[in-house]
Amino acid sequence: MSYLAKNYRRKNLSFYKGKGSFLYSNNGKKYLDFVQGIAVNSLGHSNKILNEALKRQSKKLWHVSNAFIIPEGEKLAKKLAKRTFADSVIFQNSGAEATEAAIKIARRYFFSIGKPEKTRIICIKNSFHGRTIAAIHASGSKKMVEGFGPKVPGFDHFNFGDHKKLKSLINKNTAAIMIETVMGEGGIKVIPSWCIKAIRKICKEKKILLILDEVQCGIGRSGKFFAFEYAKVKPDIVPIAKGIGGGFPIGAVLMTSKVSKAMVPGTHGSTFGGNPLAMAVGNAVIDQINNKLLRNVNKMSEHFISNLNILKQKYPKIIKDVRGVGLLIGLQLCSDQTNFIKKLMDYQLLTIRAADNVVRILPPLNVKKSEIDIALKIIDKVCGELN
Repeated sequence: MSYLAKNYRRKNLSFYKGKGSFLYSNNGKKYLDFVQGIAVNSLGHSNKILNEALKRQSKKLWHVSNAFIIPEGEKLAKKLAKRTFADSVIFQNSGAEATEAAIKIARRYFFSIGKPEKTRIICIKNSFHGRTIAAIHASGSKKMVEGFGPKVPGFDHFNFGDHKKLKSLINKNTAAIMIETVMGEGGIKVIPSWCIKAIRKICKEKKILLILDEVQCGIGRSGKFFAFEYAKVKPDIVPIAKGIGGGFPIGAVLMTSKVSKAMVPGTHGSTFGGNPLAMAVGNAVIDQINNKLLRNVNKMSEHFISNLNILKQKYPKIIKDVRGVGLLIGLQLCSDQTNFIKKLMDYQLLTIRAADNVVRILPPLNVKKSEIDIALKIIDKVCGELN
């Protein structure tokens, strides 16, 4: 009997160790893990450098309050700022907290410049920004908000790709547009560069903020440090998490100096956000997300996606579309993906679902070609059985 609440539909499978791209189960099997904690273990399981960083820090200091300077956090914030558009960083513990903070920052910015009426944020319908009360209403998903009323005000929604509707939603109360650069839970939908550029232009013309949620697609997952770099735009606020901790819970909000000036003492806080253990790991992760690793992401992505497209041509009744960028890949099926994912797991390949009948595939960023080839063989075999 489990004493855990039933808010997860857990598979009857557990693991006692992991190494790189693989997990070793308590039933004696070795699984190729292309879930990696849902794009969290950016450098695979039991990464030696991350292990050493955590071990060193654990012997010195686990936690102090943000009432004091935390040197490890100062160091990581500087690295993030130097590599990105950002001038300032606020550390959190998760993606949901990071997007929640992004919402607060946008509203607080307009309050600070004498426009407190500007509180509304425009989002894509059926997107995903986390599981807090505000974040589920930002997502605009009827399923996610069911049973969690009353409705949290302040969010407007448009359908993916409907720029006419987006423009019509902007009014004197609009503070920001917040979108995922790549919609993860929503079915691995990559927002085209032209679209992001157009939204950036709209935000500039209307004097509102652009928030790009890179919780899942950021930190090298797309083949660039941030996915919005493909569009060559500069956002105002970017929430991140998942990959920056390599498995350790870290979230953050990156922002320009313009908006960060509104975040004066007392406007936001986090007991554990930016603690020394997390920051030590984050520093070790970001040091490994270098040009060499990003080249590997792009090389492996090209190999994986091109071969998945070959399988799409081979099995047109099974595979409807191959989506994604970098190592954030979606295999859209012609029918419900539940049985397909189960069969992959039976052959010891772990994947996870997303909307639109999509099988989400998330290898570590340092995945090897031989490991991708194993996955391709398993996918080919399952397609053949279901064809």
